[in-house]
Amino acid sequence: MSTPQEVHPHPEHRAHSTRMLALGALGVVFGDIGTSPLYAMKACFTGLHLVDPTPENVLGICSLILWSLLLMVGLKYAVFMLRVDDQGEGGIFPMLALLHRTPDARPGGRMVLLALFGAALLYGDGAITPVISVLAALEGLEVAAPQSKALVLPLACAVLVGLFAVQSRGSGSIGRLFGPVMLVWFAAIAALGVPPILARPDILAAANPVWGARFFMAHGLHGFLMLGAVVLCVTGAEALHADMGHFGKNPIRLAWFAVALPALVLNYFGQGALLLARPEAAEEPFHNLAPAALTVPLVILATAATIIASQAIISGVYSQTRQAIQLGFMPRLQVVHTSARTQGQIHLPFVTWMMLAACLFLALEFRASENLAEAYGIAVTATLTIAAVLFYRVAVGVWGWPEWRAGLLTTLFLVMDLAFLGSCLTKFLSGGWFPVAVAVAFMGVMITWRDGWRTLARRMLSHRLPIERFVRRVEADNPARVPGTAVFLSTFRKEIPPMLLQHLNTNRMLHEKVVLLSIVTEDVPVVPDSQRLQVSDLGQGIHRVIARTGFMETPDAPALLRLAARQGLPVDVKAAKFYLGRIALVPARHSSMGPLRRALFVFLHRNATNPATYYNIPPEHVLELGVQLRF
Repeated sequence: MSTPQEVHPHPEHRAHSTRMLALGALGVVFGDIGTSPLYAMKACFTGLHLVDPTPENVLGICSLILWSLLLMVGLKYAVFMLRVDDQGEGGIFPMLALLHRTPDARPGGRMVLLALFGAALLYGDGAITPVISVLAALEGLEVAAPQSKALVLPLACAVLVGLFAVQSRGSGSIGRLFGPVMLVWFAAIAALGVPPILARPDILAAANPVWGARFFMAHGLHGFLMLGAVVLCVTGAEALHADMGHFGKNPIRLAWFAVALPALVLNYFGQGALLLARPEAAEEPFHNLAPAALTVPLVILATAATIIASQAIISGVYSQTRQAIQLGFMPRLQVVHTSARTQGQIHLPFVTWMMLAACLFLALEFRASENLAEAYGIAVTATLTIAAVLFYRVAVGVWGWPEWRAGLLTTLFLVMDLAFLGSCLTKFLSGGWFPVAVAVAFMGVMITWRDGWRTLARRMLSHRLPIERFVRRVEADNPARVPGTAVFLSTFRKEIPPMLLQHLNTNRMLHEKVVLLSIVTEDVPVVPDSQRLQVSDLGQGIHRVIARTGFMETPDAPALLRLAARQGLPVDVKAAKFYLGRIALVPARHSSMGPLRRALFVFLHRNATNPATYYNIPPEHVLELGVQLRF
């Protein structure tokens, strides 16, 4: 007999659901890559390593763009990378968790560091994407009215401020418009590309990869460096994998192959055809596709599309930050849930304002999209390279592929990825240093936080008392008991939390009911309620509750206790008092961490969000007990 979860929907309902998810994927997954025509072709003919818009160069560039989309996005990500999932979730941290749970594939220290660097690169990319997209969209005003050039930068800053200001309201309401707006966008860019192609059908010759090879042979090293501009057409490719948990593999593939890819190819080839006819249009090839009467409406639509693309990567930064916090790589930050129905819709105020500051800095520093294009690419191509390495480990260690088979496919991926990465590294001094610096900074934070807490855990374990001994002590000493329930949050599974022992030694009393609550983050995205709790009656009115959450979830202590009460734990959650420990760090004569890293950890520790706020505990139900530890 089938369980409810095993009942299969009617094929028509399943197909409708797939189409609706594919529509949503157009907005969230393909927002970034979908707006790349605004600046990718322009960067090839106006950037640092520009080439003249001769027919041979135009055909060569269009050929490179086409085959980059087909191989890097279509083959690598849509076909193969979407097969790598951890309970349906994709991205760097889920891949790392998947490897960690497989004994034969557990990553070593170097692999963990590589994965952390790949994850940290998202923060640099997350600051650049909104700025370059919004600037490129608004620069269309210069085509309609050249005198409006001075307004582009102030308008871009205003749009960025507005974008980040509304994050606290959540993306739910505007998110329902993401898919339809992006569908209109893809239809519009496809339609814009058709007339120039019909006028100059010779552009279709660029479908032959020979034109790309001729471009490299004609330009040599300069042609290789041009890949740093061509790579802009695949920015956002990693979103296919990172957002897999929101939409699923098939809807993402449907959205890519049925809508996004054809529209992008038509638009890029349309820009190429325009340049064959009018080489002087290279300054703004995208906006010159539109008739003069449609320039302003196109700018408005492009601005809406870039806001959607920016929102998608902002949401990705939020999700990854929560994953890092749950996995112990970053300090607790305030997580605000902006939807009562959708758990994934969150807002991190600190991250929001940090990203806004970085975006405004980039806008004011680079001032134009073609300048910012010189800072774009390193983070994306490095992430693509790291993903290829992790793919090999998963294919061999988790799937059991023969090494030659996984190695052959990974080599193909790495040839493309490393070629793009090598060309982008030449941008380092002209702006590429920014995403690298951001990634190094965040990686330093993650490693320092992880190592610092390991050191603190060893300090606390030196004062540990096994739970069984504590229960026997309570039975022997028979301390005074007061009415009510005391909940002690603990990071230990087999030992008493230090604040409980301090509480008993200081006050010589205990509540009638004592709950030891340990919230454990598992190496899975989401833990089902049926496997979430382990409740044990230890005697003497003491209960042990081990609550498991996934790294895609934000723990809620009162909600976990309510679930435990429904499963038989004899507590009144509304009247319970939560005892939290506050650790004061005292300088030690000898520390296992260097002075700079120690100072960074102390700063992060002092400024981490209060546990009561992070675990959603009402302030009136919280009592704090302080303890000093040498560090």
